[in-house]
Parts: sequence; structure tokens; C-alpha cells
Amino acid sequence: MSSMQAQRTEQGQSPVDVSIATEPNNIEAVPTLLKEITQAFDILTTSKEGRKDLLAKCRTLVQALETPRETMIYHCWAQTGAMAGLNFGVDSGLWTLMAQNGDKPQRVGELAAKLGVDHLLLSRLMRHLSAMGYLIEIGVDEYRLTNYTRAMSIPVIGNGYLAMLSCTSAGPMRFHEFSRKRGWVNPTDAKDTAMMYAYGTNMDTFAWQQSLGYGTHFNDHLSGYALGLVPWMAPSFYPVKERLIDGANTDPEAPFLVDIGGNVGHDLELFHKFYPSVPGKLILQDLPVVIGQIRNLNPAILRMEYDFHTKQPVDGKAPTAPQCLFSGGENTYSKPLGARAYYMHNCLHDWPDDVCERILAQVKAAMKTGYSRLLIHEHVIPETGAYWEATALDMVMLTLLSAHERTHAAWYNLIETRAGLNINQIWSGGKGSQSLIECELPINEAN
Repeated sequence: MSSMQAQRTEQGQSPVDVSIATEPNNIEAVPTLLKEITQAFDILTTSKEGRKDLLAKCRTLVQALETPRETMIYHCWAQTGAMAGLNFGVDSGLWTLMAQNGDKPQRVGELAAKLGVDHLLLSRLMRHLSAMGYLIEIGVDEYRLTNYTRAMSIPVIGNGYLAMLSCTSAGPMRFHEFSRKRGWVNPTDAKDTAMMYAYGTNMDTFAWQQSLGYGTHFNDHLSGYALGLVPWMAPSFYPVKERLIDGANTDPEAPFLVDIGGNVGHDLELFHKFYPSVPGKLILQDLPVVIGQIRNLNPAILRMEYDFHTKQPVDGKAPTAPQCLFSGGENTYSKPLGARAYYMHNCLHDWPDDVCERILAQVKAAMKTGYSRLLIHEHVIPETGAYWEATALDMVMLTLLSAHERTHAAWYNLIETRAGLNINQIWSGGKGSQSLIECELPINEAN
């Protein structure tokens, strides 16, 4: 660096010449990318992985063609404006109304009148969403839905915007301030997060969502996240029969699968569809406020109010198990029985290692040596070549919860070194999907 460049840096100026901001980011890569995109398109119809590869190359092509100035304007103006319009469309009922009207050109004035919103306001928002490619412009103040905005009328797609963007996005936007005030260190305190800092609250993300009325919206978001992913209980993913059903206690009162922190039962409902007649009971556990939000749940699934920071009640060592709410009635176990499997989906990534160690200790204390298994369903991030969905979720954990998605090494450190469980095997759901980590008590563990 020259003395002039060093002087500019000290004065807050960049050592890079400003002309770079109006040049394409990587124009040299464009010919190769175009060739790779053409080749990737040939296998698009034969492979889901091929579609993901093609999508990644197309995004890389856009980034290569954009100038730094265009990327900056896109992030600071275009994307934030689009989020405003998309959230407005969910909350006002715009996307639902347009979807009900069908695949036809729709006039802003007619939509505004039916929704009871200002014509000019809706016109401005829809014009920008069209410029961003989210709507198809037919004429002046006349638009048609794209497949994307049509899907925004589906609660598991649209409601996630209110649960994740409208009430938590200040966390990532002000993460730099949070980090600066704490000396630029990796955050690990679940009671001190960028989201709490940004909103001036001591509530965690989930309590904050509930307080703003977006708890059920978050439940929808979890369902939306799972769309299109291979379910963990699919034979192509995890061998349920060989690993769980074979050798399970056939007592009809025996707990077979306990979904810890299972929200409103998405995973257990799907499991029951794959395996409608497993031996024993399927048990859903979550906080009372979540269990109370359940509207429809297969009666084969028992509901249990439970906080996973406390003693696990489905415990083969307990004298009696607590009552479980079940289809409006009550059910009790006649004798102490440990579960064949305890399952946790996206629970541990919400917490730093010290808290996870305490959560796992509650499960470990309830497991039966040589019988019970703990199934952890989360991302296992590779050391290199990570997929963007996994790293994106890691950023959610970082900025909202002071937690993180874990690498292969980090999982072994948490589960084996810190929690004292054995990892039998890690099953992968494919590129971009989460993995299933099967754990057991050490064979010499006293029961």
C-alpha cells in the first residue's frame, strides 16, 4: 500500500479506486459460466441435484455481471423495498385475494377497493414488486401473479415473512452494532442476542414472536421450510424398520417415539403416515403455549406439555409418567417405560453448547442403555463447500439466538465429548438437506 493509500485509509477512505464500483464483478467468468449453465440445463429434468447446481450457477452469473454499485443498490433499496411490499401483501390479504381471482390480469384500483387500502399506496408497492420480477406487469396499474406470488397466499409460505422478517429482521440489520459493543467476539450467551439488543427486549426470539402475535405464523414457517425436503423417516434417508422398529418393546403402552420440542406435530404426523402401526406410542412434547396452538392432530399422537430444560418425563426409571393430553381427554402410563427413540428437530441449534449440554443431559438421564436412541435432526455443515441454505440458517442462529449450526467436528465435540453420548452414525438427506445423527448411551453406562 502506498503512503497516499495508507493516508486515505486512516481518513476513512478506501484504498480501492472508486471506478471499480461501476465495473462488472467478474466479467471474465461469464463465458465459462454460460457454457456450464448450458451443460447443466441438459441434466435439469433428470436430477433434483441438477436443478440446485443450475440455480447456483445462474446466481453466480448474475453476481458476475452486476457491478458493485448495482449490488449495493439492490441490497439497500430494492430488497428492503420488496420485503415491505411482500409483507404488506401477506398482512393485507393481497396475495390471497389475487389467488382467489385466478390467473388473470388484475387492476390495482379494484384490488385496493376490495382490500380497503389506499389505491396510490398499493400502486407504488405493486410497481416495485413488478420491477423486481415478483409480479407480471400487463399495463398501467394492471398485474398478474407469478408462481411465486401465487404461492404467497399459502400460509406455510406467506406467514413466514411475518414471523421471520417483520418481527426479527432488526437483529441481523444491527448485528454489527451488537458485535462492536461486545468486542467483535462470537456470541454464545442465549440471554444476550443481537435480536434482543435491536428491539430492546429481554425476550428470546420465540417469546418475542408470541408477544407480537406471530407464534402461529412461525409454526407455518416451519412447515414451509420442510416443503420438498426428503423426510428423515423415508427409507431412502433413514432405515426406521431396521434401526427402531426391529427390537422395540411391543407393549402397547410403551413409548416408541418422543418428539422433544416438536412444535405442533409436523414431524410426528409425517412419521405416522409412513409408519401407521409402529409398536407403542407416539408422543409430542412442547411448551404449553405451543401445545395450546394445536388445532388438528392425528389422535394416534399424544400431546404432552414439557420444557426440555427440565427432567424428561418419559423415563424408564420414573415410578409413573405424567399425564398426557390426548384428543381432549387424558392418558396415563400404567408402568415406567423408556422410549425406543427420542427425537429432536432443530432444537439444539437454537442454543450455545453449554445450554445444549444441559438439554442433552435431561434426555440422557431418561434413556435406557442398549435400547433407547436419540435422533438429532439438524444440519451437519461440511468444513468446505457448504450449501447456502445451511449457512443462511447459521446466520439466523447467529443474529437471533447467539447460537449456531454445527459442523461435523462441532457435533462430535458436543455429543460425545461434552454430553457423554456415542454417535452411532450420521445419515444425510442429500445436498442442502439436514442430517440425522443417531446417538446411544455408552454400553458401560449405568442404567
